[in-house]
Amino acid sequence: MNITQIRNATQLITYAGKRFLIDPMLAPKGTYPGFPGTARADIRNPMVDLPVDVQTLLDADAVIVTHTHADHWDQYAVELIAKCKPIYVQNDSDAALLRSQGFTNLTIMSGETTYGDIRIVKTHGGQHGTDRAYAVPELAERLGEACGVVFSHPDEKTLYIAGDTIWREEVAADLQKHQPDVVVLNAGYAHVIGFGPIIMGEQDVLNVHFQLPQAQLVATHMEALNHCLLTRRALREYVDANEAGDAVSIPQDGETVIF
Repeated sequence: MNITQIRNATQLITYAGKRFLIDPMLAPKGTYPGFPGTARADIRNPMVDLPVDVQTLLDADAVIVTHTHADHWDQYAVELIAKCKPIYVQNDSDAALLRSQGFTNLTIMSGETTYGDIRIVKTHGGQHGTDRAYAVPELAERLGEACGVVFSHPDEKTLYIAGDTIWREEVAADLQKHQPDVVVLNAGYAHVIGFGPIIMGEQDVLNVHFQLPQAQLVATHMEALNHCLLTRRALREYVDANEAGDAVSIPQDGETVIF
């Protein structure tokens, strides 16, 4: 398995000989305004350019869309990705949206989903923000559902992509259930003003390490969006200070880690 960090939550993963494009946000730097009501909303998104030619991403065998927020599935992805490309989504609602955009080869992930001989399972227990945020109906609707994905294959280590979630007991239970060897964490600590984080931060990375001390962790979703407050440097200093640095990879955009 190898994982190439592209930008934000976008990654290109080679697993059991197949190439998966994860959560494609393909717009040039500064295309979109900052997310309203979030930290540093005056900054335009994405904050950095893609580190590779977009054509190298479009050649992927399949696409995984964990949810359809604009930083995981943007208008450039809609326009550039082939309409017949195999795309895996989390639920009927996201499938309906992509179908309306012209995509024809959609699969809703379940416990029995496969791509060839690769098993692709939707994670459970994640939540894209705090309970307090979800108690506000309009904010709950805006945050919506977000999932992660577990890849497994007889010849590969088990890969768990947590997706946009905070740390919670249900996530811990799902990690224990799957016992992954490699865990990708969206760790940029994105904040909604007045309601706090909507994805993991430095302490949450450490929590996952405590939960699965044998696993290798990969931190992503950093330094590309206005509301992501945790930097790679700060996370590296934190995990090193807690003597967990050997378990945590924090790839730069364009960098590949191999397991």
